[in-house]
Amino acid sequence: MNIVVLAGGISTEREISIISGTKVCKALREKEHRAIVVDVSFGKEEMPSDLFPSAYDLDREVAYINSFNGQAENRKKDKEFFGSNVLEICRQADIVFLALHGENGENGKVQACFDLMGIKYTGTGPLGSGMAMDKGITKSIFRSAGVPTPGGVLLKKDNYSKKLEDYQMKLPVVVKPCCGGSSVGVCIAKSQEEYEKALEESFSYEEETIVEEYIQGREFSVGVVDGEAYPIIEIAPITGFYDYKNKYQAGAAIETCPAEIPAETAEKMQEAAVKGYQALSLESYARLDFMMNEKGEFFCLEANTLPGMTPTSLLPQEAGALGMDFPALCERLIQVSLKKYE
Repeated sequence: MNIVVLAGGISTEREISIISGTKVCKALREKEHRAIVVDVSFGKEEMPSDLFPSAYDLDREVAYINSFNGQAENRKKDKEFFGSNVLEICRQADIVFLALHGENGENGKVQACFDLMGIKYTGTGPLGSGMAMDKGITKSIFRSAGVPTPGGVLLKKDNYSKKLEDYQMKLPVVVKPCCGGSSVGVCIAKSQEEYEKALEESFSYEEETIVEEYIQGREFSVGVVDGEAYPIIEIAPITGFYDYKNKYQAGAAIETCPAEIPAETAEKMQEAAVKGYQALSLESYARLDFMMNEKGEFFCLEANTLPGMTPTSLLPQEAGALGMDFPALCERLIQVSLKKYE
């Protein structure tokens, strides 16, 4: 197939998206697809005469995409999100593999545009993407569907109280931007001073912030592909919690898959992951994150509709536990995504 791997963009996760896109493009070409990687926000000034070549210099293309890294902040001021010729290039592909992370890549806007233009793409559609990207909406839907989730409250920048007791909450708490990704801006506050500082940082990213009950314990993640839960992976950061640094720095966390937990607990967590996936109207694939306290009670934190596809990413490790290598996983994600168009 002729495949565009769409990466880059202008979110805080641009760098990770480029790494994901590079790895996915290489894997798809190993599967003999004519895959190319394209920066969603900078595109190509000229349309290549041979858009999907059999011989492709991936390293050169990635170097070209990385040359725009210093311009991402200024690009945010432009009204046009898509770069030069991006939509035309995507229209000529059999499918677009979305390797985007954060903001416009995962909030459903790109997906809605592609739906209107008849462009096929991997992953969830605009409705599920938008709901999962908003942690406030996600938490509300989880509660309604009976998916265990930590207690919490949504605060707006122009109208909130610094007193946790006003929300029937107490320290410690987790403070995080409502629609961020990769744990950017997430803080664990154990004192009033830390809480107020965390609010300030979170509001520097967005107008809305989630403050939720801090669950001390073990961290897990469950991939769901085509409605089926993959083996659970446990993440044990060497220091701190599973923040941006620990997610993407090799060796910063010990990851065990399948997770070493009782079979009954694993089954229930997988069931909760599928339930959360369905409640958010997700399609094709996603990854849901959990915390489990000392009592063995687990809580679903959020859903990721475009999970990372980097060398240290979780979903590829879960697939590996099933005997599926990375190229086979990329192929699988394309095939389950194409079901939307049958």
